[in-house]
Amino acid sequence: MTLKKLWLKFMIKMYVPAALKGMRYTMARVFQKKATLSYPEEVHVPRKGYRGEHRLKKDEQGRMKCVACLMCQTACPAECIQIVGAPSPWADRDKIPVVFNIDMLKCIYCGMCEEACPCDAIELTPTFTKVSPTREEKIYDINKLLSR
Repeated sequence: MTLKKLWLKFMIKMYVPAALKGMRYTMARVFQKKATLSYPEEVHVPRKGYRGEHRLKKDEQGRMKCVACLMCQTACPAECIQIVGAPSPWADRDKIPVVFNIDMLKCIYCGMCEEACPCDAIELTPTFTKVSPTREEKIYDINKLLSR
């Protein structure tokens, strides 16, 4: 046998089974549920417990729950939270935050701030589609966090 015929036999033995295996895999996937979405038309629903963008909670009187204890700032591994506290005008609290900024571009959405908060003032919402034309808009201040 010539070298050309041996090469041809070898290629048929190697190629045909691999091609059939690939076609079998493809045909099996044709009838399964799609893994992708047509995004603007089909909206993705995040799973329960999804950690999206942050928000600050309010209490029953409509006041912010945060007491500026700095626990979330300390717990944040990305160091994206900045809090400055001031004396509280209310008798039931020592301090309130005057500055509460979260840099969403630095945030790794780990949920450590939510777990560290002793008064359950910060939470991660299922919101994930916030787009901004500038980087400055992704630094959320206290007003933006309370309005969510």
